Amino acid sequence: MNTRTAVLTVFVAFTAGTVVGTQIFIRQTAPTDRAVHLSFTELEEIVTAMDDEQRTTVRLLEGGSYNVNVRKIRGGETALLHPRTTDVYVVREGEGTLVTGGQLVDENDRPVDGQRAAGISGGIEQRVRAGDLVFIPAGVAHGFRETDGIEWFNIRFDTQP
Repeated sequence: MNTRTAVLTVFVAFTAGTVVGTQIFIRQTAPTDRAVHLSFTELEEIVTAMDDEQRTTVRLLEGGSYNVNVRKIRGGETALLHPRTTDVYVVREGEGTLVTGGQLVDENDRPVDGQRAAGISGGIEQRVRAGDLVFIPAGVAHGFRETDGIEWFNIRFDTQP
């Protein structure tokens, strides 16, 4: 069976793995009067600092209804659903198993009415790796179930009122 398109028929659990330091560091507010350029060298320095400070997310630009982040995890993460926000992932390094779609569920496979949960039931499991791009529309459950280490740019913007 092709794991990139296989529909999961059983509960997929998400674990915290070795992810530490979950606070988001906001680097700067997005300007409205000029472009922002971050060089490869600057990005490398930011990622190195993330490791040193045990951060999983650095918000490179905060724009209110949009933001640009660099994320880095090992293990898994909480399953999420953003009712108004669309995500675009550009995988920079590593690989992992991403689950999208389906229903957010708790540890006992009971549906969750919220934006965070222990896992996803009935989602699609895909292996994503460096160089891949993933588009996740608002309202679609998603989360990395497992990874030995993955780093990605996460561009988020509101698409629903």
